[in-house]
Amino acid sequence: MEEKVSSRNEVLIAGLGGMGVLMAGQLLAWAAFQQYEYVSWLPSYGVQPRGGLSECTVIFSNEKIKSPILDQAQAVMLFDGSQLKVMEPRVRYGGLMIVDKSGLREEKERKDIKLLVSPAIEIAIDSFGGPAASNLIHLGTFIRVTEAVPAELIEQEMEKRFGRKESVLTRNKEAFRRGLELAKSLTER
Repeated sequence: MEEKVSSRNEVLIAGLGGMGVLMAGQLLAWAAFQQYEYVSWLPSYGVQPRGGLSECTVIFSNEKIKSPILDQAQAVMLFDGSQLKVMEPRVRYGGLMIVDKSGLREEKERKDIKLLVSPAIEIAIDSFGGPAASNLIHLGTFIRVTEAVPAELIEQEMEKRFGRKESVLTRNKEAFRRGLELAKSLTER
């Protein structure tokens, strides 16, 4: 078992329904359990029956988590760029926002946050035959940029969850690793 670290991490993961928001959050939470004493995963759905904004909040810390609900988080992963203006206020001062370039039409307004724009959906379509793997590409980018948990812990969780389906496990690991590599080439906006 890895040595416990003494920090707190908060991330909001958001996208339109069906974009893999909840799975990315679950993988992150399960991996964080290996390194942190307290972990919270809280899904949230919009009022639209299908295709509305969904999000999950993941918090991991070695101190008790007083509430799983956050108005703002240290990091926001946004899987649909069209929602930039909705989610930009949800990033804490000095925080990080990773946004997919798909649907991104506006520039960020805030100067106090770091914004990384990712072509994860484009990569998923080109390399994996559809957008479904983009959530894992985003998760890989988040892990490389923040080092919130070791990448190996995410891959171990993938093996636990998808190990019975070798093709799914292989695809998911490849997508996650693409995100790790992609993070090296993204520039801040």
